[in-house]
Amino acid sequence: MITNWDDAYANGDHIRGAAEFPGMWAKLASAFRDEMAASGRVELDIAYGNAEREKYDLFLPEGTPKGLVVFVHGGYWKAFDKSTWSHLARGAVARGWAVCLPSYILAPDARLSEITRQIGAAIDHVANCISGPIHLTGHSAGGHLVSRMNCVSSPLSPATQARIKNTVSISGLHDLRPLLKTAMNDVLKLDEDEAVSESAALTRPHLPCSITCWVGADERPEFVRQNDLLANIWTGLGASTRAVEAPEKHHFDVIADLADPDSDLVACLLHPIEPEDA
Repeated sequence: MITNWDDAYANGDHIRGAAEFPGMWAKLASAFRDEMAASGRVELDIAYGNAEREKYDLFLPEGTPKGLVVFVHGGYWKAFDKSTWSHLARGAVARGWAVCLPSYILAPDARLSEITRQIGAAIDHVANCISGPIHLTGHSAGGHLVSRMNCVSSPLSPATQARIKNTVSISGLHDLRPLLKTAMNDVLKLDEDEAVSESAALTRPHLPCSITCWVGADERPEFVRQNDLLANIWTGLGASTRAVEAPEKHHFDVIADLADPDSDLVACLLHPIEPEDA
């Protein structure tokens, strides 16, 4: 039985060298942007709304994109922005896909329901720029947000939602009610009603739906539970789902393989679940 919910969701406290990761991510991201800018294959700070943070970066492959990948960053809806994660576009770009990384207004300046609407607006906007199938992925809070795009209550336009062919929620938070018991809720300002309405596991998937819940095997037990939860529930509601535990990965390095075009994670992202795999 969990008695300390703050510890249950505290990732950095249980990862050796956790403080070094943000600086490393920022350097890798900056180097990738410079590389893509040198080849004329990046468009930065494209506005999808009126707020300063309502912008996305778009990385382009050589030639016509096979489709669009959207990566939504984590940080418990209250930290980071798109510029820390640019390098995670490398894997899909190398495989011929355009990759969009949006920022969004952070809590407490935006409630989670508003952040969900922002991500929907960003995806709708970039969907008008890139044709073909749309594949979504996100990490932690970003995993929550891309899962929400697959709900019947998704903010996406019907035309955009019809183009979503696959989603990978990495270390996603799919039932937000436990967060009501944490100190971070002083920032998130969640109440019971919003925690329920914004939880993908507590609503129905928009069908057809292909979604993989991907988590590091060395993550906090709550993240493993949250990972399995959505795959379990949505399977019973008609979605094609699977739950994957990546060996020897924790919450901060589980996303690293998005930068590797030959990784299992990129392969999973770019290929929807076949019925025999579900």
